[in-house]
Amino acid sequence: MANILTGDAIASLFFDVAALLKRYEAYWRLHPMGIKTLPWQPALNAQLSSLTLAELSALDQSPQLQAACFRHFFPALFELPFFWHADSAAPPVTWPFWLSNGIAGRKLEQIQQFCQFLPVGDLPILEWCAGKGHLGRLLAAAGTQSVTSIEWQPALCQDGEQLATRFGLQQRFVQADVLSPAGQAVLTPAQQVVALHACGELHLALLRSASQIGCQQLHVSPCCYHLISHDTYVPLSRIAQASDLALTRQELKLAVQGQVTAGERIARLREIEVSWRLAYDALRAHISGEPAYQPLPSLPKHWFSGAFTDFIQFAAAQQHLVLPTDIDFESYHQQGQQAYLRLQQLDAVRHLFRRPLELYLVLDRALFLQQQGYEVCVRAFCDYELTPRNLCLHATLATKASIKAC
Repeated sequence: MANILTGDAIASLFFDVAALLKRYEAYWRLHPMGIKTLPWQPALNAQLSSLTLAELSALDQSPQLQAACFRHFFPALFELPFFWHADSAAPPVTWPFWLSNGIAGRKLEQIQQFCQFLPVGDLPILEWCAGKGHLGRLLAAAGTQSVTSIEWQPALCQDGEQLATRFGLQQRFVQADVLSPAGQAVLTPAQQVVALHACGELHLALLRSASQIGCQQLHVSPCCYHLISHDTYVPLSRIAQASDLALTRQELKLAVQGQVTAGERIARLREIEVSWRLAYDALRAHISGEPAYQPLPSLPKHWFSGAFTDFIQFAAAQQHLVLPTDIDFESYHQQGQQAYLRLQQLDAVRHLFRRPLELYLVLDRALFLQQQGYEVCVRAFCDYELTPRNLCLHATLATKASIKAC
């Protein structure tokens, strides 16, 4: 399937994705905590019940295994282009080790892949939400354009300025909140704006402000769609605004739940935490007679490295629950493990819709830019295995040259 979208194909895919999400919303809108039995058709329930925890974990990180396991139940879902892989039109940009020293390996690979699709030109570059300015620093070293990196944390700006000075690069830092008037003031029409994994409201502000000002080129890889200022998602494009697919912040979070980097230790700690929380809730429900799931607040991780009984007593104290003296802790521990398995079974289905949700959100952004007079390209800038947030928007004002990167 194609890994690049342009023109009318963007709206066409948006309609397909919106219709699919609406058709299957009973599966991905499900709130899994507290559900006691698998709620779907017998054949799907049986398929899920046959999977071990190890198989469910492998399934969650492999689009290929998901397709093999669930295509029969959701055929329309697997007809969509998911942009799992980048089209490598050119070899990734590389830099001398001394210039890229200090950039974590996976992050460096992402920058290398992102840069291979940026057009060659002489437009000044603005790096949005820059951190230490790694992306901007490498772009400044690779070309002749000046780079402005905007970041709100003073310490990161200082570190970035020191690195730019050490290597003699045309990179300056602006310490400002991109949501503030001072942050918006760095945007100008004759500019190429780059943003690699800018979170929620930060990349939304960029798209709105840059398109209003008329920035010539935008290259944006969105991230963390749920970090927004409203409880529900406010679509950008007229087409999405006309859709009846209202999304809550919690549902936006589903779009970014995929991980490809979590190690075995982290996965094991998460399993312990979730199963212990579920075990405690089973005990709470039995004592209080209130079956509805009641989440505990965020707790220090050390509680999940000690004794299960200590955690139960601490959790009860947080909810002012008086514990009886004859608790069968082992029984509740087993109930928690069973509930965790059921949660993984439910999530195996819910997580099939992470990518369609992300596509819906990215395509809404692309449609918005088209409305503002931009020629837009949507593509995967790297493979999903490098980062699940591998989608990128390339946009140029239609009165300017077409986007060479696409």
